[in-house]
Amino acid sequence: MREVTTKSIKLNRDLEKMLSEALDRDLLVRIGWGRGGDEKPKEGEIGVITHLPKKSRVLLLGNLGECAGAMNQGGNLTIQGNCSSMAGAFQKDGLLIIEKDAGGKIGSHMNGGQISVQGSVSNNAGESMKGGTILVRGHAGERTGAGMSGGSIIVLGSVGKDPGVGMTGGKLIVAGNCPPPGHGADMRNIKSDEILEISELLEPLGLSINKDALVIFSSENPQNILELPEKSIIEGFEKISIVSSSNKKLSKHSPLDNFTLINPIGDDENGLLFPIPWLIEREHSENDDSHMLSKQPCIVESNPRNIDLLLINEENIVDCSKYLSQCSGIVLNLDELPDLNDAEIDALLVSLTSKIQAKSLVMLKDRVDRVDNLFRLIVELNLDGAIIDAASSGGSRAAAALPKIGLAARAMNLNEQGRHLMIELDESPSAEDFIIARGAGCSIIVAPETDESLEENLVWLDSTLKGWMIDLGIESIEEITRRNLRAIDYDTAAVSGLRLIGYERPLPMWLGN
Repeated sequence: MREVTTKSIKLNRDLEKMLSEALDRDLLVRIGWGRGGDEKPKEGEIGVITHLPKKSRVLLLGNLGECAGAMNQGGNLTIQGNCSSMAGAFQKDGLLIIEKDAGGKIGSHMNGGQISVQGSVSNNAGESMKGGTILVRGHAGERTGAGMSGGSIIVLGSVGKDPGVGMTGGKLIVAGNCPPPGHGADMRNIKSDEILEISELLEPLGLSINKDALVIFSSENPQNILELPEKSIIEGFEKISIVSSSNKKLSKHSPLDNFTLINPIGDDENGLLFPIPWLIEREHSENDDSHMLSKQPCIVESNPRNIDLLLINEENIVDCSKYLSQCSGIVLNLDELPDLNDAEIDALLVSLTSKIQAKSLVMLKDRVDRVDNLFRLIVELNLDGAIIDAASSGGSRAAAALPKIGLAARAMNLNEQGRHLMIELDESPSAEDFIIARGAGCSIIVAPETDESLEENLVWLDSTLKGWMIDLGIESIEEITRRNLRAIDYDTAAVSGLRLIGYERPLPMWLGN
């Protein structure tokens, strides 16, 4: 594990222990000083001091990396130093004070509370914020308040170009030099009642604002509202056939192994066991003593069992902290988070993995359109695997996702590294779907449950999958390969890279399969 990751996780875990006692005794937690009061400042830790609970108080000495103080739930954090991008991101409540400068995206997607920066900030401060207040005593970079829908940003210095671009609500108040607002925003002089309102915040700090300040606000231009296309799968694996690649004939009473074990990287003992290769999508888990369901892992957004994976997106990234110790692992959904660079993704993962049990699975999820970048990330960040959503904007064919996944996985050498791939479909799978996904290199299908009894469906899928294994002459589901798959028609062969049924050779564009 990289040194900065190790340091950051240790800091977060140490803080968890200190906070428990400090909250009971209403104490301030001091980080960056030795027992004798000697200074030992932190330097470069990422994803730290996040998810602070209400009434917690933390004082930290040092310069921090990405996502410092993010996902604040109501605590007070003072950083006596600088920090990089996304400080205070997704903040729900509380107070974050940065005594020097901050990087870009400070307060990104925040919902409440206050962030105060005594120095300057970089680009995209308060992007997409929905509530709360950001106070910057120094200058702010470009696109300050971009896409904000609520809350207030007060900059006592100057701002860069395109302030308020794409905003649909909230206010950006600039006391220094201010260029013309970005598209979708208008500008006016500050009003007397606004000066009085802001003075209540500034006067206790020995600061003030005058009538020359400017206010940037939404022009309520309909062009600011985006209607994104829906993602869907217009055709599943219906046009892919399954054939035997073995001359072996099995008895109907042969012992069969249709279990799939997903292990964390470098750990052959701790893993997540799937009776059938289906990770069931549910909003939350329910206590159920049904024979199959009680053993079948699910992916949920809240209330996980100890065999479930917790899916983390923008909606639950703050509140998920109370579930992290309960689950078998986490999946960070990049498709439902704002645009993040590698360092910011790493920082979020550090924050989250600090709170899960050791040897838990850590995975990323994204669309098949971005599969190359997805696989690069899981290798560079040393993660256990990925979920690839086969849906795309305007509709896609699930068969067309197979060569994209296969070629990208081969290029990154994922199978040899022991990293696990799961493909997400939008309908409950069949036993044939399991075999097709496995043959294409995806060990698990992620899909929602049906409207039928889930327990009955699991029992039926288990028996049907075993029937296929007998028919194919295989004793273990791990024996299924691409040789067991055939395209039913030429069009499916062309988009999937599979051999056309009845042909022994692949089509010319897929030689080598």
